[in-house]
Amino acid sequence: MATATAPTTPKARLLLLPVAAFLVTLPLLLHGCSCGHDFDFHLQSWLEAANQFRHGTLLPRWAFSPAWNSGEPRFVFYPPLSWLLGAIITMLFGLTAAPILFTWITLTAAAFTMYRLAREFASPNAALLAAALYIANPYMLFTAFERTAYGELLAAAWLPLLILAALREQPTIPSIAVPLALLWLTNAPAAVIGSYAFAAIIAIRLGLLLLRPQRIYLPPMGSADAPAPHPPTPVELVSRSIAGTGLGLALAAFYLLPAAYERRYVQIAMALIQNMRFQDNFLFGHTGDGPHDQVLHTASLIAVTILASTLVISGAPYLRRSRRMSGKPKLSLILITLTLLITLLLTPITTPLWNHLPELSFLQFPWRMIALQGVLLALAAALLLNRTRLPYLAATGTVVALTLTLTFTANHLYRQGCELFDGPAARADLFATHHGVDSTDEYTPGEADNDVLRWDNPAYWLADSPKAFAPNTIPNPAATIINYDQPHPMEQNVTDQAPMHFTVHANHPEYLILHLRDYPNWQVAEGCETCRFFKRLSHITRDDGLLAVALPTGDDTINITWHRSWDEELGSTLSVLAFVTLLVLSGISLRSRRLKTEQ
Repeated sequence: MATATAPTTPKARLLLLPVAAFLVTLPLLLHGCSCGHDFDFHLQSWLEAANQFRHGTLLPRWAFSPAWNSGEPRFVFYPPLSWLLGAIITMLFGLTAAPILFTWITLTAAAFTMYRLAREFASPNAALLAAALYIANPYMLFTAFERTAYGELLAAAWLPLLILAALREQPTIPSIAVPLALLWLTNAPAAVIGSYAFAAIIAIRLGLLLLRPQRIYLPPMGSADAPAPHPPTPVELVSRSIAGTGLGLALAAFYLLPAAYERRYVQIAMALIQNMRFQDNFLFGHTGDGPHDQVLHTASLIAVTILASTLVISGAPYLRRSRRMSGKPKLSLILITLTLLITLLLTPITTPLWNHLPELSFLQFPWRMIALQGVLLALAAALLLNRTRLPYLAATGTVVALTLTLTFTANHLYRQGCELFDGPAARADLFATHHGVDSTDEYTPGEADNDVLRWDNPAYWLADSPKAFAPNTIPNPAATIINYDQPHPMEQNVTDQAPMHFTVHANHPEYLILHLRDYPNWQVAEGCETCRFFKRLSHITRDDGLLAVALPTGDDTINITWHRSWDEELGSTLSVLAFVTLLVLSGISLRSRRLKTEQ
């Protein structure tokens, strides 16, 4: 009589990971999307990018629909991977399905990368449980359901790879560079967290090497007799880390360099207004803003739960006084040290660090570091479970039970309802009718004032003064909020986007005002139908931030083009060179492994 056997091949075991990710997204399939804090922003980005894809722009820099269709340089500053993925899903499956598919894809990727990290130090079944715990931990679900911070959600797939690169007995330059580049191309706060975490782990390892050159490597269960790689020397560890970091930043330079240089052209400081500053968001802080304090309280409870769980699980080997662990620098020691460091960073005692360490203040919310702590918790759990001979079927049942329990609890606690025009279908309808949306404060160009920008401007108009508003338009005073629940909201702010090529007649020297936010990369040139050369026109500053130029009398043909600035060109060049370097290093590494195998 034949008996059913559990799958033993890695591929068969890995089928459980997308199933676990599906279970996490099950509440979204059953009850619809959760319209969290950043939901509208991301959906608008996906619609905008998908629309530009259809018109042949594969890597957009400018979003036309924000600021009531006068646009903003959103895609210069927000890392590209999340909105590129969201736009592709939107094009293929529609916006209604996009948030659910995006969540499932990102969680599946996160499960695979966490499995890869845990498998380096633990048995396959322990790694499966670690992957399930990682994608269903409270902070991950808080990000997916309450915040719908899709960029951070995708970044969770790369954090385990960077931690793996830092913990490997022999770190390699490509293994450091690739996840670091992916983080910077996905979400800037997650990239800052990952970069500092990598540096901290390398510093801890360097200290251990200097004190006593021992290994942190633990052979996977069942391979205890396999020879472990020799630990690197301090010089090798530092040099590879620096080289890998430099290569990773260079790979992402096509985004990083323009974003870093051109933020002088926008009001980037608006990202750090009250309640968005790190000092307003330490654990269990109180600002007097009810909704903000509620979110902070929730995040603080999650942080304490995950931090405490990591410390307890990581400390278990010390309490048990395991002989197998003694005599080696424990991987658990690194996890405990990093957890204690994160705990301190969530409290006001570390304010000087937040004020002075580069880019740390732009995290806004110190509790964002719990995204990293989720990796440490899952890895600690894998190390603890590595001591047990857990059967595959028992591991499968535990994965399903754990995932469903955490997911449906989180869905009850964190799900956000959708207002009338917040759902994906309504958002797609509004976009199709050219219904503009509000601007993003930190991406507002220059000294522009969003409060004086009007909702119903024409595509362009001529005036005797460069400061003149378009006739018969609705003022947009401060604190005015459009009520989308009114019977006819479409008429409140259906505006026209400025055309990129058109002809205009000026009866006398006049000013052309375009319904296009002024930005240095926009070049406006005028000529005539028979002109061989066009003359570039100087921009004139307006309070509402729209682009204005002076025109002579007569017929003028206007050409508006996006100019690739030197920082874009340099960033792209650096990324191409870095990619070639990565291919060369990967080829050398592959050839070296083949030679060792043949020997």
